[in-house]
Amino acid sequence: MDLLVYLPIKSTYHLESLLHFDEWLFGLMNGTWRSTWLDGIAPLWRNKYFWVPLYFFILAIVGINFKKIFIPFLLCAVVTVTVADTLSSKVIKPLIKRDRPCRNDNLPKPAVVLIKCGAGYSFTSSHATNHFAIACFFLITVGGILTYTKGVFLLWAASVSVAQVYVGVHYPLDILAGAALGSFIGISIAYLFNRRWPLFHQNLDSAT
Repeated sequence: MDLLVYLPIKSTYHLESLLHFDEWLFGLMNGTWRSTWLDGIAPLWRNKYFWVPLYFFILAIVGINFKKIFIPFLLCAVVTVTVADTLSSKVIKPLIKRDRPCRNDNLPKPAVVLIKCGAGYSFTSSHATNHFAIACFFLITVGGILTYTKGVFLLWAASVSVAQVYVGVHYPLDILAGAALGSFIGISIAYLFNRRWPLFHQNLDSAT
């Protein structure tokens, strides 16, 4: 990883140790803990198009019950994903330049790859960044009116992210960093949205 070149020797040693642990944990999640039914589910589960009905469901709830603020909500949701994806894919990945595990021939155990490896770099996981960003945005905005879904949003983002490790295209550290970055972005934009259009405090009748 190019980042090692810019670090002092002591920091380089600690980073290398962390990366070795990351590769070891990847071997468990991608190899040791495999099962036939997960092999069939994981490639579909991590596919962003599989979740399009969920996005439309959330938008439909807001559109039907909160017509006056539907457009701002939609725009903020789009901005959330756009900022998350741009920072992960266009800024951090080209800066860190970490190869994906499916392209790493030096792993203790070869990666089991269930999907196309992809041409981009590995750190951070854009899947994790994007899904945690939108999950946190939904959690803080519509979570107030869909209280039973609060934990579900985070569980959903985490499961999609872990599937990226399982199918062999990301390391666990890629997922954790992406989750942290995405959560920060989602929370920040949701906070700004709620300052102007607080769904939780609005009465359905008055909002429509």
